[in-house]
Amino acid sequence: MQPTLNATVFIVDDDASVREALAWLLRSRHLLSEGYAGGEEFDAMLASGFSPTQPCCLLLDVRMPGVSGLALFDKLVQRGLVEVMPVIFLTGHADVPTAVDMVKRGAFDFCEKPFSDNALVDRIEQAIRQSDRVLAARREQKLLQMRMAELTERERDVMRLVVEGLPNKLIADQLDISVRTVEVHRARVFDKMEVKSAVELVNVLRSL
Repeated sequence: MQPTLNATVFIVDDDASVREALAWLLRSRHLLSEGYAGGEEFDAMLASGFSPTQPCCLLLDVRMPGVSGLALFDKLVQRGLVEVMPVIFLTGHADVPTAVDMVKRGAFDFCEKPFSDNALVDRIEQAIRQSDRVLAARREQKLLQMRMAELTERERDVMRLVVEGLPNKLIADQLDISVRTVEVHRARVFDKMEVKSAVELVNVLRSL
């Protein structure tokens, strides 16, 4: 499968030769990358207000001076970034148990050095596709919230009762309005929420 377009692979490793080798590998597979010499440098980038809008993933060395890979991972967890920026730890043999623990805590995977180029790129592409799915879901949720915000209070009342499965007559009785008014509000709700049926409306609202 082709890698996701417009994706960025962030590389955080204090070893310049490792960063360069990974950047070359990624270029050979048509993947963009950005290298950072340590946890402090990458954390400063995140603290500047970075918020992913395109698919991405992070190759993170476990052992680094200063802010270690584990400490940086904790910061990513705190910022709620590990879903949209899947983390693949780069680890030596001695750190494999630690990397396994990080996977249990939400890291995407780990690759033990020396790693297979093909296997690493495969996992990177899978991580990028996960990032793409998370971003798409968040965009869809934001769009739904914007549509919800356009509903009037009465339209919200009608929508709530439609979702509960009530027919128009009972909705009219509960809200003390005419059936015709219910029909008008129901049509407006369907139009604003961009659905064609009550079932579709229920399914849409489940994702909020």
